[in-house]
Amino acid sequence: MAAWAGAELSALTPLRALWLTLAAAFLLTLLLQLVPPGLLPSCALFQDLIRYGKTKSRASLRPAVCLSFDVPKRYFSHFYMVSVLWNGFLIWCLTQSLFMGVPFPYWLHALLRILGTVQFRGGELALSAFLVLVFLWLHSLRRLFECFYVSVFSSAVIHIVQYCFGLVYYVLVGLTVLSQVPMDGRNVYVIGKNLLMQARWFHILGMMMFIWSSVHQYKCHVILGNLRKNKAGVIIHCNHRIPFGDWFEYVSSPNYLAELMIYISMAVTFGFHNLTWWLVVTYVFFSQALCAFLSHRFYQSKFVSYPKHRKAFLPFLF
Repeated sequence: MAAWAGAELSALTPLRALWLTLAAAFLLTLLLQLVPPGLLPSCALFQDLIRYGKTKSRASLRPAVCLSFDVPKRYFSHFYMVSVLWNGFLIWCLTQSLFMGVPFPYWLHALLRILGTVQFRGGELALSAFLVLVFLWLHSLRRLFECFYVSVFSSAVIHIVQYCFGLVYYVLVGLTVLSQVPMDGRNVYVIGKNLLMQARWFHILGMMMFIWSSVHQYKCHVILGNLRKNKAGVIIHCNHRIPFGDWFEYVSSPNYLAELMIYISMAVTFGFHNLTWWLVVTYVFFSQALCAFLSHRFYQSKFVSYPKHRKAFLPFLF
């Protein structure tokens, strides 16, 4: 077991290198935002690239060149459309292979090999990857529903680079999950006579954490949406107000915290030991922490009466 763990840690596949690079990039960006103003020269183009929605400066204060790269924030729904379709396809391919013995398509298997997937033997459970892929699909489906029926989008914008990254992200994260499936050539390698024999305690724990985190994220999005509606559910404005209730009592962006918890629940479902997925979690941590920090600063600057006990991202810590 020790030798296997050492080999696991030393194998820096292209996929792991990519997630490690993304995590490092967002960590550096977050650290730069923590530096007191004036110590570093400001770069309007850089700030415009990392901010979106309410945290962007008013159009009149932004360089004219930045305005030409704006995309409506409501296009967030496109990310989840892509995820539902693409990761739904991956689930179909994995289900076909698990229960009917149909090998992965040549192009998909080749793509997974390029990303660095290896031929596992006995150390990984196919059920873990199957459950995580289903969780990812359900998460995307819920977020798509929220974009259409819960969230109230204003005229806020995102950068075209952020938009393109979001489209690629859910394709990449689905491939990351699929790359963790134990393979025997183009076929899934299943330990035991059937998939249910692989069920472990951490699958149940991961599922419970996923449901718990998803419920809280949904509640937070409902609270945010209701700030712009009357009691009858009719949208009456698109202004920003101070949210209260649920995890908003502890942090400014509990929806970002819940996103992190959702990805941690998937790490638990993998059995805690999957290094590749923990690199994904690390990226999610720093990217969501950056968004939460910028959002926290926005609330503090806009509302004099903003609750002083609230943290940005982690209750009582940050």
